[in-house]
Amino acid sequence: MPAAISKKTDKKPAAPKTTGKAATSKAKAPAAPKAKPTVKPAAKPAAKKKVDKPMATGRPGHPVGAEQRRNYIEVAAYYIAERRGFNGGDALEDWAAAEAEIDRLLTEGRLNP
Repeated sequence: MPAAISKKTDKKPAAPKTTGKAATSKAKAPAAPKAKPTVKPAAKPAAKKKVDKPMATGRPGHPVGAEQRRNYIEVAAYYIAERRGFNGGDALEDWAAAEAEIDRLLTEGRLNP
């Protein structure tokens, strides 16, 4: 039987792998995380401008509606009658006095709605 033939190669033996800084300097740096695409939110609808609505009372300078104004007058008329002790007087006169007082307070801005 023929003897085992050995092949000679001209290749140099591989260098041993190094560890530490030398190994990491040649290694590829990890890829930076991909930035998520920024999505702009949909544009908000334009804010509606405040439109001065005509007063429900039809009276200029009154910042309250007709129902609220009537409630103020009703309470004021009650207190006018109470000051009198609910004796005598006229409910319509109390109402008219209360109406004048509430209108004055609303016009002066002293009564907060």
